[in-house]
Amino acid sequence: MAKRVQLVLTQDVNKLGKLGDLVDVAPGYARNYLIPQKMATHATPGILRQVERRREQERQRQLELRQQALEQKAALEQVGSLRIAKQVGENEAIFGTVTSQDVADAIQAATNQEIDRRGITLPDINHLGTYKADIKLHSEVSAQVTIEVVAS
Repeated sequence: MAKRVQLVLTQDVNKLGKLGDLVDVAPGYARNYLIPQKMATHATPGILRQVERRREQERQRQLELRQQALEQKAALEQVGSLRIAKQVGENEAIFGTVTSQDVADAIQAATNQEIDRRGITLPDINHLGTYKADIKLHSEVSAQVTIEVVAS
């Protein structure tokens, strides 16, 4: 059986690895597909140093993002509860529902920080009352805010 070849991926390859990964592949796969398609290069000491430097930069960037998320979480915890006013019908039922965009706008007004609405998880809110919403700020950081739905 032929000897395996070590390559550094220059882009994400399905079922093989991500950008910057060091992989062992068959020589034919490397010679006939990965290298001509510019998906990988041979693993030389210089390229390995470049890959390590890129990984360190990415790690530093992720640490900064996590720190920003922790600061946002602290600001959200200081606010306490958010008040959202909706039109009310009979039996304290609101017209429509409270959406994640409504919560994001309330957070923007209260803390002057922009939160991505796609990271907000809400229960079904159809009546007046107090509810809890989970907000994912980072892959490792999430916050919980109290939403108070009141009549407008």
